[in-house]
Amino acid sequence: MADVYFANLRARSHRESKVEKIRRLFDAAGFAEVVRPDDLTAVKLHVGERGCDTYVHPVFARQVVDKVKERGAHPFVTDTATLYAGSRADAVRHTVTAIEHGFDYAVVGAPVIVADGLKGGYWREAAIDAGHFGSVRIAGSILDADSMIVLSHVKGHDLAGFGGAIKNLAMGCAPPSGKAEQHAGRPFVEVERCGGCGKCTTVCPQAAMTLADGRAKLNPEHCVGCGDCMRSCPTGAIEFDWTTEIRPFIERLCEYALGAVRGKPGRVGYINFLLNITPDCDCVPWSDAAIVPDIGILASTDPVAIDHASLDLINSEQGVARTLLMENLAPGEDKFKGVWNYTDGEYQIAYAAGIGLGHASYRLIEV
Repeated sequence: MADVYFANLRARSHRESKVEKIRRLFDAAGFAEVVRPDDLTAVKLHVGERGCDTYVHPVFARQVVDKVKERGAHPFVTDTATLYAGSRADAVRHTVTAIEHGFDYAVVGAPVIVADGLKGGYWREAAIDAGHFGSVRIAGSILDADSMIVLSHVKGHDLAGFGGAIKNLAMGCAPPSGKAEQHAGRPFVEVERCGGCGKCTTVCPQAAMTLADGRAKLNPEHCVGCGDCMRSCPTGAIEFDWTTEIRPFIERLCEYALGAVRGKPGRVGYINFLLNITPDCDCVPWSDAAIVPDIGILASTDPVAIDHASLDLINSEQGVARTLLMENLAPGEDKFKGVWNYTDGEYQIAYAAGIGLGHASYRLIEV
């Protein structure tokens, strides 16, 4: 069983503000043992795709940066290149997006370093010997860092079930080629439903979608399974076989998370933000309405326990009407399944615990 520390959002003085609670959580969760003097410490977060506005607030990141500096360590804010085409597909555009979203030195007090290099080519293999992979591809600057604090905005995800610390490690610490390994599933086109609009051909980052005889056609040799075509299709003609693809994807995700921390036993801390709990990942260039009210902030040294606690707290809430959450609104019901009914967030927790990433059981301690 792992300890997970929780701070609610009530505040009647400056000593109860969110920034003060983040600093208290850092101490309560024992991050002083995670970060040591002279460490090069990665502050891993998601700066948000251009158009998204629900990523972890840079002022919150600043509190963690300052606590790391108090330990005599040297923090840097970091993320990796995306698999899909967008505002973070290389280090130049990624850094510009980070600055536009407030992650510049004047605000966060640390440099932004894209962990997999200029074009996503700076990575090394990390041995894990798990069910799908003997080794995984992890960004070089993540592996080079002496310690790491992982800041995760907990939200929905159409494939993973939800995105928290585990997904932040898995996708967020992998270069594009590692993200492609995790996404390995392939969609299919229901030709009779295709309207021939061509939107899928414009969003595909690998040019795997073309039009033939006025209908979409997939080249599976080029497809990396990112799902951009499916999300762009206005007629729902592009789908995955969810009965066979979801669980293997989740398993690959968890194995990549294991590789991201394999060389840092006792040197990684996690803070999950249960704020702006949206249906989608921050990789999409928008932010839909939150499906439950804001809940609080959690900290732990165990990524599985903190994600399990986050999922339980979200599911315990009453869902918000007039959002993408169309069912499972009652307290105790699976909220992310109420949005993406084919997802399986609980399986993410179970598989991650099964491969030794952390503990599914936890003790929630309010601070």
